[in-house]
Amino acid sequence: MTAEATWESGRPAQEVAALRAEIDQLRRMMAARTVVDQACGMVIALTPCRRAAARGLLVDVARQCDLGLREVAAALVATTEDTSLPVQMHRALRRALRRFHAADRH
Repeated sequence: MTAEATWESGRPAQEVAALRAEIDQLRRMMAARTVVDQACGMVIALTPCRRAAARGLLVDVARQCDLGLREVAAALVATTEDTSLPVQMHRALRRALRRFHAADRH
């Protein structure tokens, strides 16, 4: 098969489209990771703990609210811009913090 036949079959165009889709997905993942890292940093600053514990606390809140981790993280980070945490999330965060501190005492 010649190079011309390969180009004519559209295969390179399909590969380029697949690579572009993968790049877009990686960009979204990196953006999500950034906001999760920021939220973990906020939790670490407010509740002295390790990163794994902070992430676990955010995961706990996400489960209680039936949301994704990124959504919870974004809402928490948005509070630095004078946006209130949704009531359901605020309550879930308080419960998660109580459990965290209770476990820390033992």
